[in-house]
Amino acid sequence: MTDFNIGEIVPLCAGFGVDIDSDMSEKLNLYGNLLLEWNGKMNLTAITEPKDVLYKHFYDSILLLKHCRPETGAKLIDVGTGAGFPGMVLKIVRPDLEVTLLDSLNKRLVFLNEVITRLDLKNIKTVHLRAEEAGKSQAYREKYDIAAARAVASLPILMEYCVPLVKKGGIFAAMKGPSAGQEVGLCERAEKTLGTGKPDIICETLTGYEQRAFVLYKKISQTPSKFPRKPSDISKQPL
Repeated sequence: MTDFNIGEIVPLCAGFGVDIDSDMSEKLNLYGNLLLEWNGKMNLTAITEPKDVLYKHFYDSILLLKHCRPETGAKLIDVGTGAGFPGMVLKIVRPDLEVTLLDSLNKRLVFLNEVITRLDLKNIKTVHLRAEEAGKSQAYREKYDIAAARAVASLPILMEYCVPLVKKGGIFAAMKGPSAGQEVGLCERAEKTLGTGKPDIICETLTGYEQRAFVLYKKISQTPSKFPRKPSDISKQPL
């Protein structure tokens, strides 16, 4: 079994109030091993070196809690969760959260369900839907305190997929690269249309060179029912 040296990030996380105990460390380590095992069967991640998994997946996900501090029992949805980042990691280190892992590719959810079972996690579920379908469904629309996404879509597109899932007063947290400021500059119409305020943009360093920007939007009014639109409309004519 690969040792991901979780202890290396424990003091870093403690520095912003996230205490990772031995049980959480064991679960993160098992999660990492399951990720590598299943990655041999399907394409879950291009990041496979243990130190890279530690910082670019685990620490990256936990860093969100430095700037976005959900209340006990808050509901979080991870949109386009992929291999479970950040949602699965956040559930491990904040077991009080009620987490939904949303993805359009079922084979990823088969992997995540195996992780949930092996780690014996509670109050976490996987949902096999496209984001625009979830945004239209009364089961998910405006039901979450936090919608998080570490997806590759441009920010105006990502906002239309994610903001409809957030309740008024909640947060949409986009995890972006160093060009986040430029993307935010394209979002003025999306902000007004979807019901958010102006975002906070916080930059962090994951490793000696890799940068992460957290773009945090507070939802200040309900999203009009016509959004999200069809994917073809969203991509052809972003807000």
